[in-house]
Amino acid sequence: MSQTDHPTTETDSTYREYVLGVRILEENGVDGDARYRFEAPDHCGIAFDDAEDATLYADVYFDVNGFEEAGTGERGVPPAIIQAGRDTLVAYFLTRPGIDVHWVASFYGEKPEKVQRYVSRVRKRAANIRDGVRERDLS
Repeated sequence: MSQTDHPTTETDSTYREYVLGVRILEENGVDGDARYRFEAPDHCGIAFDDAEDATLYADVYFDVNGFEEAGTGERGVPPAIIQAGRDTLVAYFLTRPGIDVHWVASFYGEKPEKVQRYVSRVRKRAANIRDGVRERDLS
């Protein structure tokens, strides 16, 4: 995962398009490996090696009504995520390099299944938010 001010190129393709100008682009690197770049208005952009991490990051983004990574530092967590609650923080942690379900479960003293339930709640809320935007034609 890395911060990016990477402009869209001819080799980029849209991996997933969301409402409100949020999207994930698939970038094909010179080494042939794909990277997934999250983009949103007023967000510095961030790239992931894994599509699952990129879509989870997008769900966290919608769950907290957007946030900005810039200025949080390499190991910081945006305040909007901290304030959103444990399930959102867990989901955000899982988008970070080197952190997996087992690490988060150990950190919180929970079973991996509970961590998965936290993630499921975040994904469900994000989907409901996006559906609400579409229903109100706000995109």
